[in-house]
Amino acid sequence: MMANGQTSWPKTVELSAAASVTVYQPQPEKLDGNLLTGRSAFSVKRKSGDEPVFGVLWFTTEIETNRDNRMVLFNTMTITHIRLSGAADTAESSLIKSRLESEFVKWKIKITLDDLVATMEQEQKQAGIPLNNNPPKIIFTTLPSVLINIDSMPVLKTDEKLGMKKVVNTAFLIVQNPGDNQFYLYGGKYWYSSPKILEGWKYIKTLPAQIQSLDQQIKKSESENTKTASGDPENNSNPPSSVLISTVPAELIQSAGEPRFTTIAGTGLLYISNSEDDIFKSLTDNQYYILLSGRWYTAVSLQGPWTFKDAGGLPADFSRIPEGSAKDDVLASVPGTEAANNAVMDAQVPQTAKVDKATASCSVKYDGTPVFAQIEGTHLFRATNTVSKVIRDGSKYYCVDAGVWYQSSAPTGPWKVSEDRPAEVNNIPPSNETYNVKYVQIYQVTPTYVYVGYTPGYMGCYINGAVVVYGTGYMYYPWYAGYYYPRPVTYGFSVRYNPWTGWSFGFHYSTGYFSFHFYTGGHYGYWGPRVYHPVHYPVYRGGMYGGNSVHINGGVHIHQGNNIYINQRGVRTSDIKRNPQPTPYNKKISNNNILSDQQGNVFRSEGKSQWQQRSQNNWSPAENSQRTQLNRDLNNRQRGQTMDNSYMDRPSKRGKK
Repeated sequence: MMANGQTSWPKTVELSAAASVTVYQPQPEKLDGNLLTGRSAFSVKRKSGDEPVFGVLWFTTEIETNRDNRMVLFNTMTITHIRLSGAADTAESSLIKSRLESEFVKWKIKITLDDLVATMEQEQKQAGIPLNNNPPKIIFTTLPSVLINIDSMPVLKTDEKLGMKKVVNTAFLIVQNPGDNQFYLYGGKYWYSSPKILEGWKYIKTLPAQIQSLDQQIKKSESENTKTASGDPENNSNPPSSVLISTVPAELIQSAGEPRFTTIAGTGLLYISNSEDDIFKSLTDNQYYILLSGRWYTAVSLQGPWTFKDAGGLPADFSRIPEGSAKDDVLASVPGTEAANNAVMDAQVPQTAKVDKATASCSVKYDGTPVFAQIEGTHLFRATNTVSKVIRDGSKYYCVDAGVWYQSSAPTGPWKVSEDRPAEVNNIPPSNETYNVKYVQIYQVTPTYVYVGYTPGYMGCYINGAVVVYGTGYMYYPWYAGYYYPRPVTYGFSVRYNPWTGWSFGFHYSTGYFSFHFYTGGHYGYWGPRVYHPVHYPVYRGGMYGGNSVHINGGVHIHQGNNIYINQRGVRTSDIKRNPQPTPYNKKISNNNILSDQQGNVFRSEGKSQWQQRSQNNWSPAENSQRTQLNRDLNNRQRGQTMDNSYMDRPSKRGKK
């Protein structure tokens, strides 16, 4: 579990002048908020030449996390129970407990997040979350195309800064030129024109004077705020794309020409190899399968109609997709695979921070006088005319800003760090746009600090059965009056999952360079938490990455890492460092081959699935019935380090440019 030389195992400390205790690598069992419980095998050597006596200890620790660096720090350590083979000396057990609790804190144990999720034994008992899994509008094409999503029917408003009308309820820039009343769509490298918003878009080479002036302003702004990199418009030779408009949640899947089907070794699956989408055909049932935002949909034809397919009902061939193959990225969405299990575990690990009550603050901007609407199923009310998540509970107002709860006696503030959150937050349904705030927790309060954390649900990653999905699947209508405030979306931006960056936005290779942003009269907004910018995939596929650069939030660079606590005034998040180079697994395993089970028995790996159990101060062959779980535990330990080494070896996997 301790990879990259962060903490080597086993570790030995002096217990007394005549005895020492050796602690073997901890085995996490359960994570509840920021409280981790687990166990660790240990041995006591009382005199030189004597055989060590083995035991198991159970512990609880408060953890701090840095999800960007994928590191976890054991901040405290409490040993709750000790079982020492053949020992009835409670005084010695008390001494071991006291000594090790002190040493654990000094060791400043660091583990990788990959190690934690790979070895954690917590049995998942997720309550059924009523997510909306109904299919969006799914469009298949063999022509280079781009999908432009508009939140319901287009709303045109005059933009004084632009000097023309623009469609305010979309992430893309669509304006109406007063000179010819034509509509113009900005595509980064290309401009498109149409007499109607919803259809008829064509690439144009010559721009009217006012659109040409707008193009120069945009290009100047982009050059001032971004750096040219491989894949940016200057280097992009893709031809203009066909433009498709949708006013309902939709996804575009496409192939570069007629589909080319390729087999996946060891399975009865075909996939379309000339597509960046996850499109399969099962030879078992002759159905097509596609993966959208972590959800599976199936149809007898690529033209649909598509229906939702519960991941638990996928053909068995999906679980046989080899790791390292061209389509192994979908394994995180196939129940029972290591990738899916790790993704579910990862979705429960919080990003933590310490908030200074004296200096942390937030501000809330409304479009006019605050307007509130009741949250269904609760007595809470949400503010509708702001991009902030403001909730009214009786006479109190709460705001969740950048992963921190704030409180005020008025909807406009002033806001102070909150020491509690409304009890009914847990009852907010996913059909409500404030649903994600339930994933922001308050762990501990002191006179000076509030310890907080959020799990990936705050960012839109939810556990749906035995897999993770992006978004709730519900359509939330935006606010647009003086300002346009977009709401969380599930579909339309080719959201994909990979183990290093989590959920990432993507655009097809054939879209060219499409810049998308929320321009609202000088205010750039974004659905999701403030300062959160999802990574733009090039999605990981079989060890390779590829794709185009995309600008989000009006030219803000996409960056690796989604720890929204970074650089927040009054908020400290753990900067848990890594060693720069990975350590080969086989350099540590020879001395790190001791495990325990939940009953407190101690085992030693002899290699090649051979195990011995410690009993009456002797090693004897373990029962066959025990070896399966022991092999799984040891493999997970190795898997965690392998994932960590992959993280260190391949910066591009983490979304870096």
